[in-house]
Amino acid sequence: MADAKSPAPRPLSPHLQIYTPMLTMMMSIVHRITGSALYIGTLGLAWWLIAAASGPAYFDFVQAVFGSLLGQLALLFYTWALIHHMLGGLRHLVWDTGRGFELPTVELMARTGLAGSLLLTAAIWLFIYLAMGGA
Repeated sequence: MADAKSPAPRPLSPHLQIYTPMLTMMMSIVHRITGSALYIGTLGLAWWLIAAASGPAYFDFVQAVFGSLLGQLALLFYTWALIHHMLGGLRHLVWDTGRGFELPTVELMARTGLAGSLLLTAAIWLFIYLAMGGA
């Protein structure tokens, strides 16, 4: 009988266990996640608008849902996701012009996008908090 040859070892496709996580890779993944999360958040916005058109009783109910601790956390995450995704889109717009592909610039843009999204979210929420009388 002929000896069956075992198949030659084939190289593995690259995956997360091979790559060292880098900020730019994580920002790309988070950009996709925030894009998906914006769909869910936009459904919440549509629900709020429909409630406003439906009448005061239903609107009060939806306001109570969004005013709860869980609702406030969802709104906070929606705000951050919206800003983070927008800043990521601006980064891609710069890349579409053929600029910003140098590694130090790519790293700077990733750090700026992350810090900017956190700072802008905090600024928006602080502004709203102060505009509502701080209560």
